Amino acid sequence: MILNNLEGTTEFGLRVGKVLRGGELIELVGDVGAGKTTLAKAIAKGLGVDENVQSPSFTISNTYEGRCGLTLCHYDFYRLDDAGIMSEALAESAGDDRTVTIVEWADVVKDILLKDRLTMRLKALSENSREMVVQSGGAKSDRLMKGLSQ
Repeated sequence: MILNNLEGTTEFGLRVGKVLRGGELIELVGDVGAGKTTLAKAIAKGLGVDENVQSPSFTISNTYEGRCGLTLCHYDFYRLDDAGIMSEALAESAGDDRTVTIVEWADVVKDILLKDRLTMRLKALSENSREMVVQSGGAKSDRLMKGLSQ
């Protein structure tokens, strides 16, 4: 799928956020500047998060409250070679049915990520357009993809 501008990325992220029910794991993959954090912010907004979502590059993780008692845990492992204790926190949030987990720069935790995750690979084609490939890894992410196609 081609996202032709910032509004296209935001619109897609809002759609994702609106179909989330809790228990989903979303992995965002792409180079610096590919649009991962923009997409994460839009997903959060679609999930009903009222706070200003920031990239957790320095804090590693941020937690937000969304609609209907859902929690969003946003992780960014860009600056880590070893996730250490954050691996336990990630495993806990990813296994919670009332939590939506978004992970950026997941290479350092790839061995502990659930197989049932929605992977969104973003690639910058120009200053404004992005190519995104979405891949499902199981029943929950299949349901999420089905919700996006309706």
